[in-house]
Amino acid sequence: MPPATSSRGKDPASTRGGASSKSERTRERIVDATARVLNSRGYAGTRLSDIAAIAEVQAPAIYYYFSSREELVEEAVSVGLQRTMLLMREALDEVPESATPLQRIRVAVAAHLNTLLTHSEHSAAAVRTVAQLPQEMRDRQLTAHRAYIDVWRGLLEDARAAGEIDPDLDLRAALMIVLGALTWTVEWWDPDQGSLDRVIATAQSLIENGLSATAPSAA
Repeated sequence: MPPATSSRGKDPASTRGGASSKSERTRERIVDATARVLNSRGYAGTRLSDIAAIAEVQAPAIYYYFSSREELVEEAVSVGLQRTMLLMREALDEVPESATPLQRIRVAVAAHLNTLLTHSEHSAAAVRTVAQLPQEMRDRQLTAHRAYIDVWRGLLEDARAAGEIDPDLDLRAALMIVLGALTWTVEWWDPDQGSLDRVIATAQSLIENGLSATAPSAA
């Protein structure tokens, strides 16, 4: 899915090299700054003045690139959802064909957490705030969001077909619980209080054991 583009997002001098590059870099800084503000303040708390301060532009200059605050926020969310899907696809594409479905789920867990917590502020902003968007905007972004959820659904369905997931589990509920728990890490993870590797390993173990068709041994 290509990133959203603004009708006002291109420099009129787009064919003149340097001018275009400078304009595109400014536009990218504005979108990056929007992701940072969305992450820290949510949709309702995102103000153009805060975005402008982070992007190091005057607030009125934002309207040269975006017609409204809503258009800018939507682009930041769209870019984030696209990056989330891209990084997940890249991680899964590197998994050996011999890997079991549960092993692929472990890779997906690591990719999701790495993306949200270290690789992309856009991704974290998108995943955290898509539900806060106005209905019309949310409807447009839900297509990309559902596509990401469908990747996870496919992973769980493959594991169930392989007999690796407890057949008594409600697969939809399991999917939502897994994604909800993983995404919630952005609210509490503090790199000063524990390494990301340990968080990922813990999440992988909890999810694999919780989904597994193998009954735990009696204490």
